[in-house]
Amino acid sequence: MPFPRELLSADEEIALDLRPHWWQIAPSGAALAVSIIVGIVVVAWDPPEAVKLIVGLGVLAALIWFGSNYATWTTTNFVVTNERIISRTGVIAKRGIEIPLDRVNTVFFSQGLFERLIGAGDLSIESASESGVQRFSNVRRPNMVQQEIYRMIEGFENRRINRMGQAVGNAQAAPDSIPEQIEKLDQLRRQGVLTDAEFEAKKADLLNRM
Repeated sequence: MPFPRELLSADEEIALDLRPHWWQIAPSGAALAVSIIVGIVVVAWDPPEAVKLIVGLGVLAALIWFGSNYATWTTTNFVVTNERIISRTGVIAKRGIEIPLDRVNTVFFSQGLFERLIGAGDLSIESASESGVQRFSNVRRPNMVQQEIYRMIEGFENRRINRMGQAVGNAQAAPDSIPEQIEKLDQLRRQGVLTDAEFEAKKADLLNRM
């Protein structure tokens, strides 16, 4: 299922919303398929009831294993937004982790030969937090995810720099208050730039504006 939009902040946008690679459920799916085939063969062969019971229990166990893995697969999200990285999993009891983009130091990925063929791999994120390195398995196209995380980090840093520039610009554009202007005039008077008479005249003019 997709990541709940109500858990995002006002200006937060999702760049990636991924479930684990299908390889995570492949072993249990294969076991279920094999057990069903064996069950069909056994029914056609018509063996003793004890054999049927054992095969039936095997099919049931494979079904439970696959159902459990599939439920976990569908309720696991690896999400990259323009503000953070989120990992959530759990059918009933939920657990997860969030890593703000400004805390991410390095992103690593690893793939074996078979994983490269099927487009899966592992991802490790080193962050400036108490947890240190977080590892995620069965990630779809981990090299692409790594690039997207770095792209989101760059965008996050650019927005922060722009906000800082706007704040500085606003501060510079804001005119001094009348008391501040009088204080500056007094400094000029003490430095000899203004005479006492000029200072008093300008001070009176500013006070009249209040």
